[in-house]
Amino acid sequence: MSNACHEFSRYAAEYGSRNVIQRLVAKKLVTTPEHPKRVLDLGCGSGTLYSLIDWDVERFVGVDFSEQMLEHHPKDANVELLWGNFNDPLLFEGLKEERFDRIYSASALQWAEDLESIMQSLASLNTPMSLAIFTAGTFKTLHECAGVAPLLRPSDEVMAIAEKYVDARFEVLHTTLEFDSVREMFRYIKRSGVSGGRRVLDFLQTKRLMEMYPLEYLEFEVVFITS
Repeated sequence: MSNACHEFSRYAAEYGSRNVIQRLVAKKLVTTPEHPKRVLDLGCGSGTLYSLIDWDVERFVGVDFSEQMLEHHPKDANVELLWGNFNDPLLFEGLKEERFDRIYSASALQWAEDLESIMQSLASLNTPMSLAIFTAGTFKTLHECAGVAPLLRPSDEVMAIAEKYVDARFEVLHTTLEFDSVREMFRYIKRSGVSGGRRVLDFLQTKRLMEMYPLEYLEFEVVFITS
């Protein structure tokens, strides 16, 4: 297990993308010497991870619960896209019929309703995994200033759950993303998807938080699990 402070990006405007952190997380997952030929992407979204694979893949199966996201995912002869929810145990029963060389999941499993059940289901596929899960250190100062509890699980809880079911290496990375203004920062939170759509403050509370927020950046914490 390692804990590293890694700066994915210091300036959001350089990328012109609302999912800059998620993309850099996915890039770290696929930047390895190993080039699996049969890939499962759990929570594939609009295809960020697939677009970063720079080797030939025989079969790529992408699963996401959003039909709209799947519509934007790259299509190819070797790509199969499944509309499914990883919170549904029946999804994994169907996936057992497949053979994969590696399972990826980038920036999705933090929204698991029952992470323990999902890790158990993943382990039942008997396939190496590369997972990236955002944890409670994400938006740490923002939550403290707003006086609200973190939406996500603590990193030690995520690792403890995973350790029950997989023999894996763990890496906890901390990074920041800087903005020109607090207003731009809050616009990013609203549009990027990293807040899970949660709205816990009204307009006046949000305005006050923007005025008192002491930093020019947002914090992110990600647990990488590799088996």
